[in-house]
Amino acid sequence: MALTDALSAAQQYEPQLFHDLLELLRIPSVSTVLTAQSEVQRAADWVCAYLQEIGLEHVQTLETNRNPIVYADWLHAPGQPTVLCYGHYDVQPADPLELWRTPPFEPTIDGGNVYARGAADDKGQFIIHLAAIRAILQADGRLPVNVKFLIEGEEEIGSPSLDAVLDTYHDLFQADACLISDSHMLAPDCPVIITSVRGLVAVHVEVTGPGRDLHSGTFGGAVHNPLQALCTILARLHDADGRVAVPHFYDRVRPLTEHDRAALAQIPFTRAAWLAEAGNPPDDWGEPEYTISERTSSRPTLEINGLAGGFAGDGLKTVLPSRAIAKISCRLVADQDTEEIRSLLSATIHALAPPTVRVEIKPIQSGPGATVNLDHPAIQIASAAYAAVYGVAPLFVREGGSIPIVALLQNKFNMPSLLMGFGLPDDGLHSPNEKMSLAQIRRGVATIVHFFYGMAR
Repeated sequence: MALTDALSAAQQYEPQLFHDLLELLRIPSVSTVLTAQSEVQRAADWVCAYLQEIGLEHVQTLETNRNPIVYADWLHAPGQPTVLCYGHYDVQPADPLELWRTPPFEPTIDGGNVYARGAADDKGQFIIHLAAIRAILQADGRLPVNVKFLIEGEEEIGSPSLDAVLDTYHDLFQADACLISDSHMLAPDCPVIITSVRGLVAVHVEVTGPGRDLHSGTFGGAVHNPLQALCTILARLHDADGRVAVPHFYDRVRPLTEHDRAALAQIPFTRAAWLAEAGNPPDDWGEPEYTISERTSSRPTLEINGLAGGFAGDGLKTVLPSRAIAKISCRLVADQDTEEIRSLLSATIHALAPPTVRVEIKPIQSGPGATVNLDHPAIQIASAAYAAVYGVAPLFVREGGSIPIVALLQNKFNMPSLLMGFGLPDDGLHSPNEKMSLAQIRRGVATIVHFFYGMAR
């Protein structure tokens, strides 16, 4: 009866939930831009007020060197397990603005979706947890399990403060399992539970030559152009087939077993649909001996995320630039060490650099990957919750992205993470016109309600 009442309460609360989500999405909490720090703080304040409103206790912000972590709990279920619910209120930059059909921080509902930066990553997903808590408390006056919330503001910059906060407040974050909704399903009728996430290493590369920009007619051909030198270096970081050409990059990569490949092959996949989700490139690219599913989930990568130098405005400025920069990131798989890969990458770039330019490499982000223990009882409870709402059991899938807290909780607390995402593959994460399906939010709340009741002993 309590479960049924909570599901009914969730349906009644739904219009207010969508109103609240739009309010949160209007806050441009971009963590990568220091000038937006006041907006990031405003988002943290909004989350605090919301947690108090729905009935959670001990709501507080834990200060870091940059953006605060929001904590709250409800601990009145003696003898029951404790679930730590994780989310992040920071978002990616909205650039390029000209490609958005509607303003990124003026959320718009169209065709059953809400369009805004952060709609699916992660504001539209962590609010699912809050809505489920609110519905249960309204219907039953108490929760079936103990809950704690950790909602951070630095996930999009690699969660640099999280490690120290988890050490400082170690007892505060003790729990039996962590619930994370920051990923997507394969289709509206195909839920998944993520079984692993990749690690991340990112660096800033700066190549300099002359001490100032030069006239290309006067000095071109005699001074090595830093932009040209950088492009030559970057082009040599992959071979012709898309393999990373950094020596020893693959030394610690576990080979895919036949069981691994068979499991990945069971995931529904059509080439045409994947190309459409990928923005319709002319063809796929990468290691030819691996399938697309294997490349995007189980193989490490090296990507050039940004490149700048010289003049790129309208018209022409015949300049030989004094400097050029690039942003490079590597997604890492199990057993690859972040510091080792960063060292190998830096050594390779320095070795490829000609003596006619100077190279400086600075770290940006790093974090290890992690694998989820599928034998934990909470995995079966999560699977049953999905099945109760979606009518099918979830598939177990590897995730190509990175979620730093998964490895941190595993290493510091031996705590399993339940990665129960409700986004869809075409949500446009980190891209213009990011969206979240309202139907997925609705079904997500019902799924999490089922999960909380299922976790009760």
